[in-house]
Amino acid sequence: MFCKLRWAVIGLVLLGPLAPAEAAMLYFDPASASLNPGDTVVVSVRITPEAGECINAVDGVIEYDPKVQPVDISRGQSIMPLWVEEPTIDRANNRITFAGGIPNGYCGRIQGDPRLTNELLKVVLQVPGTRIGFGEESPTSTVSFSDLTSVYLNDGRGSLATLSTTEATFTIGTRPAENVRNEWSTLVSADDQIPEEFSVSLQRERGVFDNRYYIIFNTTDKQTGIAFYEVIEEPFEEAGLFGWGAVDAPWQRVRSPYVLKDQSLNSTIRVKAVDKAGNEYIATLVPDESLRGVSFNTILEYIIIGVGAFVLVLIGGWLGYRLANSIKVWRERRAKKRAEQAAATTEEEEDDEYEYVEEWVEVEVDEDGNEIKHDEH
Repeated sequence: MFCKLRWAVIGLVLLGPLAPAEAAMLYFDPASASLNPGDTVVVSVRITPEAGECINAVDGVIEYDPKVQPVDISRGQSIMPLWVEEPTIDRANNRITFAGGIPNGYCGRIQGDPRLTNELLKVVLQVPGTRIGFGEESPTSTVSFSDLTSVYLNDGRGSLATLSTTEATFTIGTRPAENVRNEWSTLVSADDQIPEEFSVSLQRERGVFDNRYYIIFNTTDKQTGIAFYEVIEEPFEEAGLFGWGAVDAPWQRVRSPYVLKDQSLNSTIRVKAVDKAGNEYIATLVPDESLRGVSFNTILEYIIIGVGAFVLVLIGGWLGYRLANSIKVWRERRAKKRAEQAAATTEEEEDDEYEYVEEWVEVEVDEDGNEIKHDEH
């Protein structure tokens, strides 16, 4: 989708002849300033089309002197809503590159509008370190547009505009001032507005991201600009327990387009836009129920439940087998013991039968208890 978007914006530029047309002016605001080590200045990159002409796209390359260093870039008040290449600082080559477009074209400031509504971006420049003199170096630093910079017209043919540019010149002091200048900090402190509301679009196209679901999102911040986006996918089964609003919630910093991790779409998708001052806006997307499949977590739960049930059956069978054997042995032991007890009881009864036999004999005694014997004839 991103690639298609790029060609949709710049396609007009590449179609048709690259014939020179009316001139456009690219310039820096302010065009000059006196800075000291540690100072920070905000420089706006602005464009003014030739009267009667409209601009479609700008492909810019800014070159800067190392005596001033870019520390941040803001697109908060840019007239370009579409970015083919987001502003990037290339410190190795002392360059800033960017490319963006205006689908309906920009035809210049509206007559009577006191605002400078022709800003492409803001560059935050800072003078590093402390210097004791410049020796043979010039105490000035310049920021300018490279010859690689191009501007295209919104004329239906993508004509290459004749371009005029100016540079910014900064006079650099040798020592920090008593009060360090920091225009960017002032702007950030004054930014108390959240980013503009936006929506999240769910997409899936054949041949794009291997036919996987992805989301597209974009918004603007009218003051300091968007710093970054973060995404979180909250599984439905963990709703209320996930704590996506907590400080330790697992937000992931991403860019649009973003390929979803949960391809079953069984998650609530939240996208957080954070501006340079830390203000944020969160957009939420709940996928349509008709698109949802069986989530990986659900499949995993079924597998775990199935394996658990099988293991329980095995354990139950083993325990049943052991218990049956134990009962059988106990019964055999009890029967044996009862048999032994019965045999012992029988022997005792036989012994007692002979031991207690009594014999009765009648005898005659006299008064003194002596047995009277009679002679037998």
